[in-house]
Amino acid sequence: MNEISKSSDTYFLGHPKGLVTLFLTEMWERMSFYGMRGLLVLFMTREITDGGMDLSAPEAMAIYGVYGASVYFLCVPGGWIADKIFGAQRTVLFGAIIITLGHYVLAIPYDKTFFLGLVLVSIGTGLLKPNISTIVGQLYKPGDLRIDSGYTIFYMSINIGSMLGFLVCGYLGEKVGWHWGFGAAGVGMTFGVLQYIFTSNSLGEAGKFPKLSAEEDQAKYLSLFKYSSAIIALIVITGLVGFWSINPALLNQLIVYLILVVAVSYFVYLFFFAGLNKIETNNMKMLLLLFFGSVLFWAGFDQGGSSLNLFAKDYTDLYVFGWEMPATFLQVANPLMVVIFAPFFAAFWIMLGKRNLDPDTPQKFALGCFLMAIGFFVIIFGVEAAMQNEKAGIQFLLITYLFHTLGELCLSPVGLSATAKYSPIKYRGQMMGIWFLSSSLAAGLAGLLASKSFESGISSMPDLFQQIILALCFVGIFLLIANKFVKATELDEET
Repeated sequence: MNEISKSSDTYFLGHPKGLVTLFLTEMWERMSFYGMRGLLVLFMTREITDGGMDLSAPEAMAIYGVYGASVYFLCVPGGWIADKIFGAQRTVLFGAIIITLGHYVLAIPYDKTFFLGLVLVSIGTGLLKPNISTIVGQLYKPGDLRIDSGYTIFYMSINIGSMLGFLVCGYLGEKVGWHWGFGAAGVGMTFGVLQYIFTSNSLGEAGKFPKLSAEEDQAKYLSLFKYSSAIIALIVITGLVGFWSINPALLNQLIVYLILVVAVSYFVYLFFFAGLNKIETNNMKMLLLLFFGSVLFWAGFDQGGSSLNLFAKDYTDLYVFGWEMPATFLQVANPLMVVIFAPFFAAFWIMLGKRNLDPDTPQKFALGCFLMAIGFFVIIFGVEAAMQNEKAGIQFLLITYLFHTLGELCLSPVGLSATAKYSPIKYRGQMMGIWFLSSSLAAGLAGLLASKSFESGISSMPDLFQQIILALCFVGIFLLIANKFVKATELDEET
């Protein structure tokens, strides 16, 4: 290896130069995504006189669940499109441009354009999200101990971006006007697109070309993509002009069932019809186990943008030194804590790895579930305080977000890394989409749970959160037991 390649390989905090491009692209995309997401439930539940849509809390939660599920569900075809047609690099660019358009459409103060904007952001995120994560893994050679650390650093970009989104978009949305907040998300995403275009050469060959076998016909895949896109566009347009409509709660349930069927079908295909060898099959058992743990974890975590966000707005004392801060500012706690603690987690995993003490991935997932359960245990006391005193102190949400963040750092970047390391090479992009499909299923479940959390007002919350705690503890114990029987092997191009 010559000096130039050595320098490029350790350019960014000891990591490849291409990580800078991906770091900044993801940062701006997450700024726009979380900035807009933090406003959704609040905007939909505010009265029309306050500039909102005057929807009931359960209805708004259902729409939120449909949107969140759609965003991650579309990561599956997004991974397929990269694998079979455009390659990951170009697919990321196309997705970023569509996301940008979606945010600008959301800035238009009109109900129809609001839903169109959500559709565009969902499609764009489905193209970008799985493939940018796949490219991160391809920056490293098989066996490189830096990969978990690299994903953790990459994960910091998500949280820096979300902090910017909650602060900038949250302030503009709640204090100036909801659509000003949505527009700010579009401006941030514009920066991300331009940055990616001008620095993408640092990615080299990582994710540049589709992964096609000799017998596969790319032209057929491209035709399928065009026809499918036309059908989706027709469905969206006819819905927006009023040819059809559907109850949000029913749609949320249908999406959860659809995602579950897709996930089960895809794993069945991989296990029985994809021609995987013994090593790949064992790896798929590990990834199926992680999928199961991920769904429940994120179903709990996503309460932060829905039920806990509404709890912050309506049942939490937000006055600080005589100033009422926007409710979205409390959501800054999670990404800020990730930025603070992520370097320590990255160094900690490397230190344990060098001493052969690094916990197995399912063990890390189990720890994440237990920490999440502790967070919900804390917020139950906050809900009871609000029921007694009308408003709860912000400390309950801050402590809850602390434990949720620690759980997140045990699970999310490690899950990304495991998917990149253990997925069959031929299906790596699609498997990254499947990883995000677990988030899709979780988002749909989160919408259903959030709707139930306000069925009888705030009094519905304690019982629901107790059920979530029990489920998290059960899954954590299951992961610890299953880890004794399921082992995975890192794959490279020659495996």
